[in-house]
Amino acid sequence: MQEENKKWNKRESISSWLDTLIHLIGYTLVLITVSMIFKKTVYIENIYWGFLAILIIFVLNKTIKPVLTWLTIPLTAMTLGLFYPLINAFILKLSDWILQSNFNVHGMWMLIIVSVVISIMNAIMDNWIIDGILKGGKRK
Repeated sequence: MQEENKKWNKRESISSWLDTLIHLIGYTLVLITVSMIFKKTVYIENIYWGFLAILIIFVLNKTIKPVLTWLTIPLTAMTLGLFYPLINAFILKLSDWILQSNFNVHGMWMLIIVSVVISIMNAIMDNWIIDGILKGGKRK
């Protein structure tokens, strides 16, 4: 019985790792698509830097973004949620600063628009494409 639990836990951890990898690849495709649409705003050197940018954005979203979101709850509430895209834009700009010339985002207003487009495309990617792949086309 204990051996079965070890096998099950190993399968779950591998499945969780693969789910994360599939999401990261999907987000990389979204970022590259956005860089092709908004050529003057988002620049990515190549697909490897795009994947590295997504890794950095993923880590920043898991570490810094919750703190920023919590600290800006009053401002976000007063603006009826209109401040939230600024947090996403800040995460993109921070990734730009970390990766220097290999990943660049330009312009404040366009950066906010790009962050909203990325959020929408990621939601579509998560809900329709990735969930369909991971669930084998079965919906709940």
